[in-house]
Amino acid sequence: MATRMASTQDDLRRLNRARLLRHLHERGSARRSDLVAVSGLNRSTVGVLVSELSDAGLVVEAAGAPGQVGRPSLLVAPVQTSAVVVAFDLRVDCTIVALVGLGGHELWRREQSHKRAKYTPASAVKNIVSLTRQALDQAPNDAVWVGIGIGVPGVVDHDDGLVRQAPNLGWSDVPLGDLVRSALVEEFGEAPYLAIGNDADLGAVAEHVRGVGADHSNLIFLSGEVGIGGGVIIDGRPMLGAGGFGGEVGHMVVHPGGSACRCGARGCWETEIGSDALVRAVDRANGMETIEEVIAAAMAGEARARAAVDQAGEWLGLGLANLVNLFNPEVIVLGGHLRLLLPLVEAQVREQVSHALSAARDQVRLEIPALDADSTLIGASEIAFDRLLADPITVVTEPYHATAS
Repeated sequence: MATRMASTQDDLRRLNRARLLRHLHERGSARRSDLVAVSGLNRSTVGVLVSELSDAGLVVEAAGAPGQVGRPSLLVAPVQTSAVVVAFDLRVDCTIVALVGLGGHELWRREQSHKRAKYTPASAVKNIVSLTRQALDQAPNDAVWVGIGIGVPGVVDHDDGLVRQAPNLGWSDVPLGDLVRSALVEEFGEAPYLAIGNDADLGAVAEHVRGVGADHSNLIFLSGEVGIGGGVIIDGRPMLGAGGFGGEVGHMVVHPGGSACRCGARGCWETEIGSDALVRAVDRANGMETIEEVIAAAMAGEARARAAVDQAGEWLGLGLANLVNLFNPEVIVLGGHLRLLLPLVEAQVREQVSHALSAARDQVRLEIPALDADSTLIGASEIAFDRLLADPITVVTEPYHATAS
């Protein structure tokens, strides 16, 4: 009985430490009195837990702001150089990597272009290992390397990192998790914690934690690149589906007589509003080869580009109305090229969304990402920090450091 009680007390202490560190990681510096309020713990317990996190080097305490009534409460802040993760956003035409410190501070980043047709799983793994080494070369001395997070534009099994299908990369049943772990072991002697997720799911996590949805519990994030992905937060938790494959809204059929999609269906939403679809719609007129060029031409009044953008706005609004009816979100965040498209087609979009059920329509607002084009990258860093945030003391006492050779 005594052993069971001690175990229960240890588990409770570990859980409470994790709650405090997650709050500081996600919300930034806080007074001890604020931590008491958000945790529901008493002041002395918070003091002990903060001291343990401080002894582990994860937080630092300083005197609170002067001018307060009574004794100022100590201000607790996460130490951004104490623990780092390497985050990746694997896109169809480029790989973005960042070294991110505790508290979500980006310490270093790099973007590397690649050709879609040549971006095989083998080349992706080679790039991941090489860029991980470059990121760790920029890590602060003695920083604990907590893990790696990777965002992929496809259907991903969250348990083992199996990419079931990434049509716009041409990947099918790629065991990305196993391949990356093996390559990391070969390069570094061991592999850190590795988390792999769908790009839109990670974008939703980032915008929910650090972006326009930080104060909302029901959010949809749309990743708009070559394809369209959807990440859904319901009641504060990611909606992943039975196998982790939920949210593939880009393959919602909106135009049965439309173009063939890479997934094998016809008339998917992404075949109407994806970046490739808009470039095809202008037939690369006047040298328009990219979505940015199409949007710039539409803004300048070029007729074919304007017509393509207007048509995409109709399809965008139609799909959004369906999502409003299905999920009743408070916020829909339009990422990728959709954030550039929205200002040009807001009238068409709102007209279509007005046909959604009024009860759900009246509660939703459309937003562009607060994190600009980095929502997926930041979401990848968040899932890479999960292991540390679940058990801080255990992770930092392990010997592997970012500066290890």
